[in-house]
Amino acid sequence: MMIQGCGSDVGKSVLTAGLCRALTNRGYRVRPFKPQNMSNNAAVTADGGEIGRAQALQAIACRTPATVDMNPVLLKPQSDVGAQVVVRGRIAGTWQARGYQQRKAELLDTVLHSFRALQADSDVVIVEGAGSPAEINLRAHDIANMGFARAAQVPVVLVGDIDRGHVIAALVGAQGVLSPEDNAMIKGFIINKFRGDPTLFDEGRNEIVARTGWCDFGLMPWSRAARQLPAEDAVVLERQSSSSGRQVKIAVPMLSRIANFDDFDPLKMEPDVQLLFVPPGQALPGDADLVILPGTKATVADLKFLRDQGWDIDIAAHVRRGGRVLGLCGGFQMLGSRVSDPTGIEGPGETLPGLSYLDIETVLTPDKMLKPVRGTLAGTSAEMTGYEMHVGRTSGAALSKPFLALTDGPDGAVSDDGRIAGCYVHGLFNHPAARAHILHQLGVASTGAAHDSIIDKLLDDLAAEIEMHLDVPGLMGLAGLK
Repeated sequence: MMIQGCGSDVGKSVLTAGLCRALTNRGYRVRPFKPQNMSNNAAVTADGGEIGRAQALQAIACRTPATVDMNPVLLKPQSDVGAQVVVRGRIAGTWQARGYQQRKAELLDTVLHSFRALQADSDVVIVEGAGSPAEINLRAHDIANMGFARAAQVPVVLVGDIDRGHVIAALVGAQGVLSPEDNAMIKGFIINKFRGDPTLFDEGRNEIVARTGWCDFGLMPWSRAARQLPAEDAVVLERQSSSSGRQVKIAVPMLSRIANFDDFDPLKMEPDVQLLFVPPGQALPGDADLVILPGTKATVADLKFLRDQGWDIDIAAHVRRGGRVLGLCGGFQMLGSRVSDPTGIEGPGETLPGLSYLDIETVLTPDKMLKPVRGTLAGTSAEMTGYEMHVGRTSGAALSKPFLALTDGPDGAVSDDGRIAGCYVHGLFNHPAARAHILHQLGVASTGAAHDSIIDKLLDDLAAEIEMHLDVPGLMGLAGLK
């Protein structure tokens, strides 16, 4: 069964995760699959590859390890017209958008191979589409939506987001622009993100059925659990809620190619922490206790972007006031004296001066580090786990005072006064001990909650909501389950 949508951010990823957990809880062997994903939020699989973060979450929902087959094609945008292409977990090159549209048909066999491998290992595969099938200008050689559905003969359920408005037009309009052959793959629809009395939309649902002939698989309310699960699209960072009255303020500049921002989800759940994502055009808050430079898909470009926003000046003022700075992955590279891209890994080959808070320098290299890690915060017993996912080799005197003591060696660096630090590891805040130690340095206590346990509970809550509001037996029948 394939979950497609009337657009991006309509809730496909979360609904897929919820269905994966609901069917897993019913005793089925379920696997998630997304033929093609476009995201700079990625995860490292147990087999040492790289897939979209949403598929890693869906694997958790299925209670199974993530594998590269779950997302065989991953596009990681590096510019407005180009992206790094990851095929079955490994970099296949950097393709311009127009060139990729012409070459993506070459990847259909790879996509189908991964899908068949998952089929052989499960009772059901829940497939997530990308964007919208109604973007018919992209239909030629499509491997993400109807091109895949027809090649694999997988029935489709189309999701409409009522919170955006015009959901009737979105669903009925999609049928109007799709070819008869593509329309034949759509068997039903789901209305997502409803607020209020659901009976008020009964007439609207009936109208969609009458105009399309599709089955109505239900109306999903605006879900508390869904709002707390890790998000894949950076657009959600623009919809942050107020956290006034909290004791500690942590500011994260929204770099133009921000990556793996789910690193910060555990901090959002701490009652004494106000986590603030600062959008372009706004200054970093002068009263921040900690500024975190996040990961980025393009360190050189985002170092320029950071300076264009004047955030380097804000960080300098923050440091003069005694504030702390933490750099993660690309943010760690920015804290050094320079970042060099001599062979044009991210774009035109060039060298830029860094922010010069740590005595290190980084040279970007073609080989990519992908591995899970574990260890402690250096000099402490505070345990941590996470993963590395980066290009570039870092050297310099500051590495002699590492931030982390991993089982396979030291990682990162800390300034002599202890207020500036950085490392290559993602997932640093997931482990309660490491998170508690870092928050203690800021003067507040952590709840000590294990983030993995919170996510698991949220997935069960989401599955329960899906069982309550959607026609799960009907969806099971569509997928060939009894």
